[in-house]
Amino acid sequence: MLIVNIKEIFSSDIADGWLRADGATGLIIAMGPMDTVPAPEPGEEVVDARGGYALPSFCDSHTHIVYAGSRHGEFLDKINGLSYEEIARRGGGILNSADLLHDTPEDELYEQSLARAREVMLKGTGAIEIKSGYGLTLEDELKMLRVIRCIRRAVPMTVRATFLGAHAVGRAFAGRRQDYVDHVCREMIPAVAAEGLADFVDVFCDRGFFTPAQTAQIMEAAAPYGMRPKIHANELDVSGGVEVGVEHGAVSVDHLERAEQPQIDLLAKSATVATMLPGASFFLGMPYAPARKALEAGCRVALASDYNPGSSPSGDMRFVWALGCIKMKLTPRQALDCVTRGGAMAMDLPDHGVLAVGTRANIIVTCPLPSLSVIPYQYTTPFISRLILGGKTIKEYEN
Repeated sequence: MLIVNIKEIFSSDIADGWLRADGATGLIIAMGPMDTVPAPEPGEEVVDARGGYALPSFCDSHTHIVYAGSRHGEFLDKINGLSYEEIARRGGGILNSADLLHDTPEDELYEQSLARAREVMLKGTGAIEIKSGYGLTLEDELKMLRVIRCIRRAVPMTVRATFLGAHAVGRAFAGRRQDYVDHVCREMIPAVAAEGLADFVDVFCDRGFFTPAQTAQIMEAAAPYGMRPKIHANELDVSGGVEVGVEHGAVSVDHLERAEQPQIDLLAKSATVATMLPGASFFLGMPYAPARKALEAGCRVALASDYNPGSSPSGDMRFVWALGCIKMKLTPRQALDCVTRGGAMAMDLPDHGVLAVGTRANIIVTCPLPSLSVIPYQYTTPFISRLILGGKTIKEYEN
């Protein structure tokens, strides 16, 4: 595929350019300014961008899209003033989702979750991380991870799977948190590894959930199986999750709404990505994570959707980009880098999130626009002209 008349190829120095994508390898194989554009090869599809931008597809590095049903009743609880923690104490939140998932057959769970995966893909996401964590029993965690594996086979997105058995304490272990942690380590992790179901392991290391010591225990149990850690940290309090994550070489530490300068400084000295979830802050009315301060300190920063039924029921990464600008005070180019290259780093996908020769040909071709800033500025106006994943057109859009 030859794409011509591109106003700018984002993450390259090329303006008024062209690029060539190979559908067989799924890679970008050439690019350059328009005065060097080659002749089309016999039978090659030529796409005229008409002055639109070529952007890397979004890389959403934190989602929980495998869930059953809905938690819209909790939406009213939030409107009436209940906090995330108060809803959880009343038996809602994660445990509510676990109950719904337990009662949902695997094929039905797959159909519901696949619909969400396709929804976010058609909004421009080309790589996505999906967590378990609404099972909280061995059987239901495996059910979730098998659904993620089926989604990976069904869509042209790149899909990463994360085992999050330590999302909360399962009902069978109520009041016995350490026993549940031991169960995760001794029973769940080996079973997940035996079926090759997870790329990463995650723990909700925060007030009222799991301690740094318990988080370390789980990470250390998963390490021999090749599951690298990604940690929920500092959503509700300064939890110690950042510190234990960095110590154990976490690929990312996620949330960070309560991150303070010591955590930012520590992350800046590490290879761990600071993944921030402005959709959750928007929906829950929480503080926004300090993205600008983190970038200025030299941190690797990703912005992700946190798509889940309780605290961020949206996977629209264009809206995440806009929140990065409006609420976190990032420039449009900084925020775009965080929802593309930053997210790719947080999933350990070095060939995603940028457009360069040899990288994955996951490309958003935009409508003709006067400026890149229009996309997060007019954050509900359609902007995609064509979505290309793996060098093949997935959809053309009418705008």
